[in-house]
Amino acid sequence: MTGEMNILPMPQTPPATARPQVISGELLKLLTPVDGLIAAGQSARAEVLSLKQADQSFELLLKVTLDSGRQTTVQATSAQPFPQGTSLAVVQPSAGNLAITVQQAIASSVAALTRIDTAQLPVGTLLQGKVLTAQALPQAPGQPTVYRSLVTLLNTALRGSTLTLDSPQPLRIGTLLSALVQDTQTLKFLPLSSRQEQLAVSQQLASQQSRQGSLDGLLKLLQNLPPATDQTSADLRAAVDKLLAGLPDAQQLSTPRGLAQALANSGAFLEAKLLTGQNPTLAPDLKGDLLKLIAQLTPGLPSSTSFNAIIAANTLAQALPNFVRNALGTLGQVSAKPVPGGFPLPERLLQSLEGEGDLEQLLRLAAAAVSRLQSHQLSSLEQTGLTDDGRLLSTWQLEIPMRNLQDIVPLQVKFQREEAPEKEPPDERRDNERERKQPLWRVDLAFDLEPLGPLQVQAQLTGGSLSSHLWAKRPYTAELIESHLHALRQRLLDAGLNVGDLDCHLGTPPQGTQTRLEHRWVDETA
Repeated sequence: MTGEMNILPMPQTPPATARPQVISGELLKLLTPVDGLIAAGQSARAEVLSLKQADQSFELLLKVTLDSGRQTTVQATSAQPFPQGTSLAVVQPSAGNLAITVQQAIASSVAALTRIDTAQLPVGTLLQGKVLTAQALPQAPGQPTVYRSLVTLLNTALRGSTLTLDSPQPLRIGTLLSALVQDTQTLKFLPLSSRQEQLAVSQQLASQQSRQGSLDGLLKLLQNLPPATDQTSADLRAAVDKLLAGLPDAQQLSTPRGLAQALANSGAFLEAKLLTGQNPTLAPDLKGDLLKLIAQLTPGLPSSTSFNAIIAANTLAQALPNFVRNALGTLGQVSAKPVPGGFPLPERLLQSLEGEGDLEQLLRLAAAAVSRLQSHQLSSLEQTGLTDDGRLLSTWQLEIPMRNLQDIVPLQVKFQREEAPEKEPPDERRDNERERKQPLWRVDLAFDLEPLGPLQVQAQLTGGSLSSHLWAKRPYTAELIESHLHALRQRLLDAGLNVGDLDCHLGTPPQGTQTRLEHRWVDETA
């Protein structure tokens, strides 16, 4: 659940000529009547020590200080909430009631924050709080219901302060919440579960990477699988043929339509297709086809083997939970970002176990391939959220097995999109405002294509300007690419792009916190 919460504006200050009045009716009702607590015609100061909501009323613990200096605590109920720390002037019209003056009732609302000082808490700051109260406000005809809550802050320099919030959705009393500062009067609510999900993603990613294996071993074994026999049934052979037939070649990936289709069928979006009601059997899907392959392999295993239980525990039961797919479209997760799982995923081949049959080996490789695809999915989630400067970052990391003549080359791809927040601070001026509002795209590629050897590409595009770095492990390949960079630059210019840095390096991109191409190293004048 996400949405915006509005901080109530500062109440109007009554005119200086206004005379204090006693609100008619029983404003505060004492749970235990106390006769003569406050003498007739006298008033006392009361401080709210605690606040608790009970159905439609609010229970208060008050510390009452009399004019004589004597103090006592009383419990009372109120029709409206008063935040902890509120100071009131009260009188006692009867033994079971206290009343508050109009001026004091108005002033009491000042105890709750009425605006956010963005100089103290800049836009994008994470606030955490605990919900004290929740009320549905009177609803005008045709207007949505608005819920008013008091929230006590648990972090930042405002810790202990109280916010009065209006929200389109009810906030459950006693729950913790997280919200981002949007402006002086608006917060963007983020469910606490997103922080728990971020931890779950990191834990799942660690376990998936320990089980994953490269796609090469499985695909080579499937290419050499014998025709249908007693051990390889016709259904298994059909599942293998469907999986291999769905793999794209280099020519298909060189066209926009073919590339889009290959990305959609990479297995990274299988859960999203299922959630939207799409039939995954209508189009090839790498992850879906792998799961069908596992389903065909499992019945063929010897009944005495324990491998069925191992696979069930390590693959089918490890299918991504729903929250992972839901979170793919959710931006603004603001928990501390863990170190990304790394790109590209390293090559990892599983060793054959002694005494293991062909089907057991095939099943192990298929299970490892599913874990590898899920590692990419989880890495995407791990790198989706907010950057340090408040920009929204979305990541899609995946792997596409590509046909290259008789070989199959796994192509690892990562897309990242950075975009400015929906709302910018109105009092901030930036010289590069236009550039900041332009979305920034990054593309990472990694593949091992003979005879060129391992290659990696990092590129970024914003506002029609493109820059790119290439890395080759083999000196011959690096020299070959360097000699063709001028032709590549000209083709990019002919396509209508402004081209900045375009170069090739020997080796691999540096790893660690500085591996990313820094923000806007694009040469706008190239």
